[in-house]
Amino acid sequence: MIPNLLSIAGFDPSGGAGVAADLKTFAALGCNGMAVVTALTAQNTQGVRAMHVPSADFAAAQIDAIFADIDVAAVKIGMLACGAIAEEVADRLAFHKPRFIVLDPVLAATSGDSLATSDTATAIMRYLLPIVTLITPNLSEAARLSGQVIAPDLEGMRRAAKLFHARGAKAVLIKGGHVGGATSDDLLSVNGSYRLFSAPRDATANTHGTGCTLASAIAANLAHGLELGDAIAAAKAYLSKALAAADQLSAGHGPGPVHHFHELWKR
Repeated sequence: MIPNLLSIAGFDPSGGAGVAADLKTFAALGCNGMAVVTALTAQNTQGVRAMHVPSADFAAAQIDAIFADIDVAAVKIGMLACGAIAEEVADRLAFHKPRFIVLDPVLAATSGDSLATSDTATAIMRYLLPIVTLITPNLSEAARLSGQVIAPDLEGMRRAAKLFHARGAKAVLIKGGHVGGATSDDLLSVNGSYRLFSAPRDATANTHGTGCTLASAIAANLAHGLELGDAIAAAKAYLSKALAAADQLSAGHGPGPVHHFHELWKR
């Protein structure tokens, strides 16, 4: 059977991030995608102009509607916009108990614009962190969520992972993609062991939605039966190819989206 995957995230009308990126990734990796929308944004590749946040009750109603009718193989969580929504999402997922939950703790857009209120990080750490399969913060998100300064090196990434484990995380993937260098290095920490995932850094400026895409690809690979480490490795390989092909797209004057369908749209 084709796995059904649920994205719980914000809507980016430019199609580069949020539920749009998640649904593209699910489809590219052979999954049927569904979406619970936690926020509506008015944005393009150059920045966020406005944001509308539905009530936490409405987010809960969307989640309950899906689980009442459809078998959900895995859930990917992205932008939650405010603490109340983060708490409500955690409550409903704890009730429905999906097998896999991958949390990409989106707090800001690629442009640097904030996508979360001041209480969101606290709610994520308190309510969501203990119930997710994997959390995938970049170094900036790790610092904001933990309240600690995180050094942009391997030792800093290890220290960040320990901070998340101390708060109840089962598995942590600290992403180093925003750190300069010839490679993009991400560190997985689980059960006291570490695994480093490296990929050559592509020269493209079209990196909008990379975090959404990686987390969604991990969720899709878990739903297909891969173990966590293998799911991450396959997801990183998929993202690397999507970045390498990103310049084939022409979407805006800022950082554009990655090419989610690079395998399907070969010329």
